[in-house]
Amino acid sequence: MSEIVLFGATGYTGALTAKAMVARGLKPVLAGRNRSSLEALANQLGGLPVRIADVADPQSVYQLVKEGDVLVSTVGPFARWGSPALDAALAAKAHYLDSTGEPAFVRRVFEQYNERARQNGRVFLPAFGYDYVPGNTVAAAALERAGSSAVRVDVGYFVGAGKSFNMSQGTFASLAGAMADPGVFFNQGKRSLSYGGLRTRKFSLDGQPIGSMSVPGSECLALPSSYPSLRDVNVYLGWFGNLSSAISVSAHVQRLMLKVPGYKRLLDLLVTRLGSSGRGPNETERAAEGSHIIAEAFDASGQLLATAELRGVNGYTYTANMLAWGAQQAAEGRAIAAGALGPVEAFGLPALVEGNREAGLILN
Repeated sequence: MSEIVLFGATGYTGALTAKAMVARGLKPVLAGRNRSSLEALANQLGGLPVRIADVADPQSVYQLVKEGDVLVSTVGPFARWGSPALDAALAAKAHYLDSTGEPAFVRRVFEQYNERARQNGRVFLPAFGYDYVPGNTVAAAALERAGSSAVRVDVGYFVGAGKSFNMSQGTFASLAGAMADPGVFFNQGKRSLSYGGLRTRKFSLDGQPIGSMSVPGSECLALPSSYPSLRDVNVYLGWFGNLSSAISVSAHVQRLMLKVPGYKRLLDLLVTRLGSSGRGPNETERAAEGSHIIAEAFDASGQLLATAELRGVNGYTYTANMLAWGAQQAAEGRAIAAGALGPVEAFGLPALVEGNREAGLILN
């Protein structure tokens, strides 16, 4: 019988995901390196099985899963700690999902694991949380509404109107690392490597122009396969609102600094020191936060053809709920394709819209 194994279960995102899985009626195996923390969480959630594994001992990670299982990893930063879980899932012929938002790691999964996962008949779903399922969903919805004349789609990720924003330590570490590594952008019909933050634009949210900066989201890797007429996929992060322009200036400076010998090594050391303490916004703080993701589809002349939006819960609650939803879909054989895939390719837009609704974001 197949199992859902949650690796990194006692971290901030991992614990939220474990609770979301149990709320769906699932009984995941909780996995990590600290037995006492795992057993405490397992008892809190009604007596779940636990397994001990540590990325420092890859063989222990390999022993977490068998053929047909679903491995969900929340162990980051993924550029540093993500490989053992990927390789374990591939070796066991298991499905794989993770919570990464790191563009370089997402690119690696798509480029290096797609063919082997497809041959195994398994889905590999990197960035299957707030990064970047909502953007893939609204982009697909806007493109479906726009029709075949759409050649460009712009996606923006924002905090809900009147809502605050708090970042977990793990997210901050991943974001710091991601800004130092190039990711994939998709423009003029082809992929290219570049850095986040180098471009800005404003979206109109409820009549208010809000600033955002470019990021290499998984949309750039995934959407062109589902919508071959696309020439441009642009993804923007609006967490910082009208401070985005200032952050973009610093991104240009950092791009130059990365050419300085030793600078990248210092950044990597900083990310390692930041690590993830398991701390993040508490339940009250998450309830005060929200999410608003928008997509706009354009024709070749730049005319806006269609817009789609998702609104609802904060990113951490959403990520936990979406990982739980995706793991259950994979375990029940509901994926419609195999390989390293984007959310639309993996499950289809109608199922994905329903999954977003169950995770707390409503399409309108």
